[in-house]
Amino acid sequence: MNVVQDLVGIVPWTFIAQIANLFIQVYLIKRFLFKPVNKIIEERRALADAKIQDADRAKEEAEAMKAEYEQNMLEAKAKASEILQTAQKTAAVQSEEILKEAAAQAAALKSKAESDIAQEKRKAVNEIKDEIGGIAVEIAGKVIEREISEEDHAKLIDEFISNVGEAS
Repeated sequence: MNVVQDLVGIVPWTFIAQIANLFIQVYLIKRFLFKPVNKIIEERRALADAKIQDADRAKEEAEAMKAEYEQNMLEAKAKASEILQTAQKTAAVQSEEILKEAAAQAAALKSKAESDIAQEKRKAVNEIKDEIGGIAVEIAGKVIEREISEEDHAKLIDEFISNVGEAS
């Protein structure tokens, strides 16, 4: 039984050596493994946090740019609408002015044409009166076979003209 007891029993110096060995291993593992690994993990965590913060900042900037872009688009649409309305109003005013000017020109042309027509009519009537006066004197001279005095001639012309004037 001694053999079994030697295998199962605790030898105090061996136990102390094993405990010391365990502490030395824990110290060495902690110093050379856990601290560098924890340091690397912390560095990676800090790098990941920095990248996340950069991504958040970039996202905020993108959203701000998007909001500014949308605001600029709304302003541009409003300005375009305002320009279009102004252009339409200007076009309406100009077309109205053009129509008024055309109407005034047409009225002036009509008035000029009417005055030209009246003048030509007077000219034609005067020419016809002169021609008819000459013909009337010839006819009267032949019918009466006598010479008409200047006073009788003027009287006959006036009578004829007044008859022709009333007829026209």
